[in-house]
Amino acid sequence: MSRMLGTVSMGVRAPIIRQGDDLVQIVTDCILDAQKFDGLQPRNRDVVAMTEAIVARAQGNYATVDNIATDVRAKLGGETVGVIFPILSRNRFAICLRGIAKGCKKVVLMLSYPSDEVGNHLIDLDMLDEKGINPYSDVLTEEKYRELFGYTKHPFTGVDYVEYYSNLVREMGAECEVIFANDCRAILNYTKNVLNCDIHTRVRTKRLLKAAGAERVCGLDDILTVSIDGSGWNARYGLLGSNKATEDTVKLFPREECQKLVEEIQDALLKATGKHIEVMVYGDGAFKDPVGKIWELADPVVSPAYTAGLEGTPNELKLKYLADNDFADLSGDALRDAIKGAINKKDGSSLVGNMAAQGTTPRRLTDLIGSLCDLTSGSGDKGTPIIYIQGYFDNYTND
Repeated sequence: MSRMLGTVSMGVRAPIIRQGDDLVQIVTDCILDAQKFDGLQPRNRDVVAMTEAIVARAQGNYATVDNIATDVRAKLGGETVGVIFPILSRNRFAICLRGIAKGCKKVVLMLSYPSDEVGNHLIDLDMLDEKGINPYSDVLTEEKYRELFGYTKHPFTGVDYVEYYSNLVREMGAECEVIFANDCRAILNYTKNVLNCDIHTRVRTKRLLKAAGAERVCGLDDILTVSIDGSGWNARYGLLGSNKATEDTVKLFPREECQKLVEEIQDALLKATGKHIEVMVYGDGAFKDPVGKIWELADPVVSPAYTAGLEGTPNELKLKYLADNDFADLSGDALRDAIKGAINKKDGSSLVGNMAAQGTTPRRLTDLIGSLCDLTSGSGDKGTPIIYIQGYFDNYTND
């Protein structure tokens, strides 16, 4: 072998991005600086990725509590609104809730249990069993919830989200009632005007609510789909994927023109390096924490924009299967050559159903690479919102 390294994921430092910054120039310059100062050697089919945060910041895609309130009031009537299935997050939902509450007279806040959609737990499953509660059918009032489970705090944040969210609503001048249920239709016993805040199940939730007689139904993806009083917006995802910027402002998910951005960066890198490099924007990775049980994906998608070469799923053979089955009688150079030969026989057709491909989990490339990027960049102070990946499309035959 002429090289030993396979896939390598590297964080690339970048300046702090502000509204109006030229990301095509900045990303290209950062890669060229990594080439100059750190010895990066670009190759064809490398991948450059950037966080959705710097894309949205450059777009100036922000909205205020007042912007949210104006749109919620217009679309849901401004009276009693059921706000159902929000995730438990100060970063992701708290500022949105302030805006929602400001656009209503009363909020009936319906929380799923024992956990929210992305795995933040209100209650331990064993406690449900102990108390004889059926989460599929039982609807709990706040009083009943407190009687059964007390004042439970989130293990990572130390926050009692029931109390925290209730107080946020009341601070905005709205009345608040909290219930706990997992059937979206339970909210219709309290109000016919519903804002469903679930992310990945939102289409089904809307369908069930409308069929059950809801009068007005909006998802977070229906709020701020156009600019409100000069705000940012997202025509496809609305408030989904937003993050706290300040106590009164959220940063929205990048608008759809980020597709043009990745294509322009690809062109700029080709001119600067002579290499055809794939480019993508990434948000949350799609993975689950085994301790906290939190499923990371609070964004509507892992990647809102990517170049054409990142379409599709892997089509790989499982080396350990080949070694233990097809070539169990071989070892050393003979085994290596036999496995390389099997890989070289791939003709691009799907390996789904082939036993030698079992366990390779053919998730979408953008979900896999986006998760790798999210883990590489982290969410804190690394200062590497650009990720450079080499060797992702290599296999055992590439020297």
